[in-house]
Amino acid sequence: MDHVIDCKGLKCPQPVINTKKYFDTLEEGTATIIVDNEVANSNISKFAQSNGFEFSSDFKDGLYYIKISKSSCSCKVMSFEQDKFVIVISTDKLGLGSDELGSTLMKSYLYALSESDTLPTDILFLNGGVKLTVEGSDSLNNIKILSEKGVNILSCGTCLDFYNLKEKLAIGEITNMYTIVEKMNSSNNTIKL
Repeated sequence: MDHVIDCKGLKCPQPVINTKKYFDTLEEGTATIIVDNEVANSNISKFAQSNGFEFSSDFKDGLYYIKISKSSCSCKVMSFEQDKFVIVISTDKLGLGSDELGSTLMKSYLYALSESDTLPTDILFLNGGVKLTVEGSDSLNNIKILSEKGVNILSCGTCLDFYNLKEKLAIGEITNMYTIVEKMNSSNNTIKL
């Protein structure tokens, strides 16, 4: 019988952390993780996929049941490319002082970045930075260009919830703190704005 990991009612990133902790103790095995929201379902599915585990997700009676199987040949390949770097944007303004100037500088920075020959693998938007990835953002076009050039655009789900902006996300994916930590840890360099 499968091991059951009950994560109903747990906030991000706890369902992913509980799942990781369980699978870290095994060389191979199967578990069913139960969550009560789509974000947790998506985050656990991404965790399984990024680790090379087989997984499936079913929705029944308002709950998600994610079945994950780890075999002894499942392996996560972590590559450290020389130019692999991550940018963390934690505010919708660049620098301290005038908010108006800060907004202008952030828009200018994202434009210049979108025109650069050297691009990050990921841009992680946290706290007030998530305001840049939603409808009505002055920087949305530049972020879309970055996405089209292959940059992963990831916005913190907890942050979007806090600002009541989850339904207005216009570019990229919703992520969790576990994934943010993994992206930063697997990068050769992390730049924080």
